[in-house]
Amino acid sequence: MPTARKRARTYDPVKIRTAVQAQLGNVRAAVRTLTPEQLEFRTRLGEWTVRELVAHIGMAVTAVHRSLDRPAPPRQDATLLDWPFATAASAAAIDDFTRGLAERHPDLDAYLGDVERTLAELLDAHPGTRLLETNAGALPLADYLVTRTVELVVHTDDLSAAVPGLDIPHDRQALAACTRLLADALAVKAPGGSTEVRVPRVCLVQCVEGPRHTRGTPPNVVETDPLTWIRLATGRLTWKDALDEAKVSAGGERADLGGLLPIMT
Repeated sequence: MPTARKRARTYDPVKIRTAVQAQLGNVRAAVRTLTPEQLEFRTRLGEWTVRELVAHIGMAVTAVHRSLDRPAPPRQDATLLDWPFATAASAAAIDDFTRGLAERHPDLDAYLGDVERTLAELLDAHPGTRLLETNAGALPLADYLVTRTVELVVHTDDLSAAVPGLDIPHDRQALAACTRLLADALAVKAPGGSTEVRVPRVCLVQCVEGPRHTRGTPPNVVETDPLTWIRLATGRLTWKDALDEAKVSAGGERADLGGLLPIMT
C-alpha cells in the first residue's frame, strides 16, 4: 500500500455532510422507481444484482453507524489518503455482508429511509473530530464522511449503468469531493511533478517522477471530466477505452497513466 506522505487537502465538513445526505437521497429517489424485475438485473460488479448493489450502498453509509458503535481509538493513526488503498482487503467480507443485507431488507426504500434518518441522528450527536476505527486505520468522523462521497458517487454510477434509462443525478459537492480524493490518491501512488492531471473546475494534481514543471505550458498533461476520471480510478473504464472514446486527452511522453490505474476497485 502506498504511503500517504502527501498532505490531504481539507474539506468543509458541513458541505460534505450535506453532500452525503443529498447523494443518498438521490439514490433513494431512484430506487423507488425500480420494478421488481429491474432489481434482479445484473450489475457490472461481478454477480451482484441491482438489489444487492442498493443494499451495498446502504451498507457503505452505515459503516459510519458501525464505527460509532465501537469505542473511539486512542489516537489517529491514518490519513484520508490512506483510505483508497485499504479497500481491496475487505472485498470478500463486504460481499458476504452485502448479500445478507439484501436478503434481510426486501423493502429497499424503507431500508434506505432508515439509513437516512439514523445517519442524520448520529451526525447531530457526534462531532467531526470523533475518531473512528476504519479499514484504513483511525480517522476523524469528518474525514471518514469524505470517503462516503466516493462510495456513494461510484455506486450511483454503477446503479445507473445497470438499469437502461436510469440516470441518477450526482450531487455537485459529492462528485467534486470524490474526484479530488481519487486524484490526490494518484499523486500518492505516483509521486512527482512531471505530469499534470486536470479535471477542469474541480481539481488539478501533479504526479509521476521526472522533471518537475514550474512555469509555462506543462510538457505532460492529462485532462478529463469528473465521471470519466472516477471511472478510470476505480476500474470501471480502461485507459485505452477512454482514449479511444475521446473521453480523456493526454499529451507528452509521461502522460500515459494506463500502468497506474485503477487506483482502487
